[in-house]
Amino acid sequence: MDNQEPVIAFTGMDPLPPADDDDEIVTVGEPIWDVVKVEVAGPLTLSIEFEDGVKGTVRFAASYLQNVWAKLRDPAYFAQVGISFGAVSWPNEEPDMCPSTMYDEIVTHNG
Repeated sequence: MDNQEPVIAFTGMDPLPPADDDDEIVTVGEPIWDVVKVEVAGPLTLSIEFEDGVKGTVRFAASYLQNVWAKLRDPAYFAQVGISFGAVSWPNEEPDMCPSTMYDEIVTHNG
């Protein structure tokens, strides 16, 4: 590569054009996994699908639902789950769940 700066690809942003042989692509940081589908699958349980096709189930232990998370114990509120900017979220975007953390847990535990 000559004296040009490398092309840097930031995950979670619009993709860069295809690299040619002279370009160096560097990924910065951990990948950001967007949630594309979420459904209530049972009490305190969500079925989640990510943009790359990974699917799995996330179960919340009631004992961990404290402070801002306490409202998730209400089944009617829990059922209002949706997606906001690629993250699992509830009304007023509080709370929302980090998609990368859920992705890692699902992949680690094989869904």
